[in-house]
Parts: sequence; C-alpha cells; structure tokens
Amino acid sequence: MKNQYRVNEQIRVREVRVVSEDGAEVMPTRKALDLARQQGVDLVEISPNAQPPVCRLIDYSKFLYQQKKRQKELKQKQVKQEVKEIRFGPQTDDHDYQFKLKHAKEFLEEGNKVRAYVFFKGRSILFKEQGEVLLLRFAADLEDFGKVEQLPRLEGKKMFLFIAPKKAGVAKQSQQKRDKLAAEAARKQADKEMQQEEAPRDGGLFANAINGADALKKLTEE
Repeated sequence: MKNQYRVNEQIRVREVRVVSEDGAEVMPTRKALDLARQQGVDLVEISPNAQPPVCRLIDYSKFLYQQKKRQKELKQKQVKQEVKEIRFGPQTDDHDYQFKLKHAKEFLEEGNKVRAYVFFKGRSILFKEQGEVLLLRFAADLEDFGKVEQLPRLEGKKMFLFIAPKKAGVAKQSQQKRDKLAAEAARKQADKEMQQEEAPRDGGLFANAINGADALKKLTEE
C-alpha cells in the first residue's frame, strides 16, 4: 500500500486540489507542499486521475493506517455466501433426518444457502410425492432460520428445495407463506391417504412424509 499513493515531492503536477474539513481549494503544488511542511504533515495524492489531482494534508503513516482499517472493515462486512447441500435418501429415518436438520440450521446461521434434495434411485421414484412432503416438513422445521426460495421441484431423479438464510432481526416466516406450505402438505397428505393401503409402512420415508404433513398443519394453529 505504501507504493499505491504519491507523497510530497513525488507529486509533480503543476497544481492540485487540496481537500480538508473546511472544503477544497485548487492551488499550485508548491504552495500545497509549503502548507504541509508548515503543519508538520504530508501532502498525499488520493485521487490521481482527477483534474486536477486531489490531495490531502495528513500524516502519511496515519493515512495508511486509516486505509488499512477501512479495508478491513469492508472485508468483514462482505459475507461470502455458499450453497450447502443436504441429501435425503428414499428411506430416510427420523434419526438421520434430525442429524441433517441440525446441519442445515448451522449452515443457515452462518449465512449460507441450503439446497436440500431427495434422490430417487430405481423404482423409489414411485414415492416422489412422499419425498415432496419430506422436503416441505424440512422447510417448516427451518422456518426460524431461513426462507424458502423454491418449493420442492423434481429434476430428473432428484427433487430439490432451496432455502436462503434470514437476515438478522427479520421476523418469522409470514403467515401467508406458512399457509402456503401447509396447503401444499395437506394436498399431498390427502393423496397419501388414498395410497396408504398400497404403500409400505416401513418407518422410513413414509413415516417422515406423515410427520411432515402433521408438522406443517401445526403451523397454522400457532
């Protein structure tokens, strides 16, 4: 950074614009250098491409410190957002579900997006509606941490759900959004009830689907 700015005698233009708390004044460079010496500071060129170049009367070491501090603050404010993936299998049990839910909460709290998906292998694609309810349950369980950017959508053998982190201080998910998720789950649950006699009750994905619908129904009762 020391070589980024021209200082004192390195400034060889005829005139400069000197800025201060009192305003700005265009003057010969020699006069600006004399002012700097009188005040015991440096003449620092801060905008070389301006016409005329803009300079400040300031101690150069103090100026560099201020610039480094400003850059550090800007870097801290820049949040690097990543997309974290959470994968569910066709027979996700509750223990595995809770484990992945915990990780998703951590990802969202860190400011990252979450892309959750159910992977259907072979004939498990027949249970794609159960996978959709599972993802809706997942969204409901994360309502305090993130907001749904895209409802469950099937792409090939994967069904995706996208959740973005909530900003600090943002209120909980709106009632309209909660009602929408609940309605989606209720519709899927109605389909499930028609298929219960045929679908296997193995405590895996089917159980999660039922739990998902129940969890989303409770949202509207709160």
